[in-house]
Amino acid sequence: MRTVANTHQAEAWNGYEGLHWAENRRRYDAVNGGMNKPLFEAAAIAAPDHVLDIGCGTGQTTRLAARHAADGLAVGVDLSAPMLEQARTATAEQGIRNARFVQGDAQVHDFAADGFDVAISRGGIMYFADPVAAFTNVGRALRPGGRLAFVCPTALRPDDDFARALTPLWTLMRQHAPGSDTLGESAPGTNQLDDPHGIGQVLDRAGFTDVSTEPISVPMVFGRDAVEAAEFIFAMGPMRFNLQGAAPDSVARARAQVATALADFYDAGEVKLHAALWAVSALRSAPAA
Repeated sequence: MRTVANTHQAEAWNGYEGLHWAENRRRYDAVNGGMNKPLFEAAAIAAPDHVLDIGCGTGQTTRLAARHAADGLAVGVDLSAPMLEQARTATAEQGIRNARFVQGDAQVHDFAADGFDVAISRGGIMYFADPVAAFTNVGRALRPGGRLAFVCPTALRPDDDFARALTPLWTLMRQHAPGSDTLGESAPGTNQLDDPHGIGQVLDRAGFTDVSTEPISVPMVFGRDAVEAAEFIFAMGPMRFNLQGAAPDSVARARAQVATALADFYDAGEVKLHAALWAVSALRSAPAA
């Protein structure tokens, strides 16, 4: 990985955060799997396409893209070496031959110009230090008229499942997080992409047209019971990072409060929170005549 713009992200995803994802690949796939259907509907991948998967993590979306692009190729790019190791292992185990993985920062990686028909991301675009620069670089990798599709969170509302369940956690994070961003290390560019106007501005400046932003709600499964779900959420990288300065008894108390709140979201052996997201698609602008 020769060039990195998001140095703090590279440290996080090659440290505890990336290791936690790598060690819990199947659990994170369960958390995020509800995004796959709307993502791939927006991507409209055809059999011969070459697909770029931005922030591919442990590779579930790259493998799905490879199956859609049965006569083409899917390339996943991610900062995290431990997650990419899991991606390559799972891809080999599943016998998928048209998927490749590259360690790199999509914001500055030297992609082959016009090398892809479609670029996708299941939330990975949240981590760009400079979203306009990043999408511009991704656009260069797409052929003229190539399609971009991604999902990302909406601005949080007080009645959202996550707000109802995780308020004790977020309150504690605000008290102890480095700086004022309650997401800490995890999402520096999120607020530029949490509403259609902001998304449209970023993509327009990056050279995309025909931007479509559709609101969706997807289930995210965090555990088999409320206690397990709370423990998993508190072990995630952003939470662990932002709670470094909190007293252990304060963390334990907040975790117990979150577990109590999560019990309201238990049904049929799963603790499931619904996430409000945007499903976004756009086309790379054709060069001026």
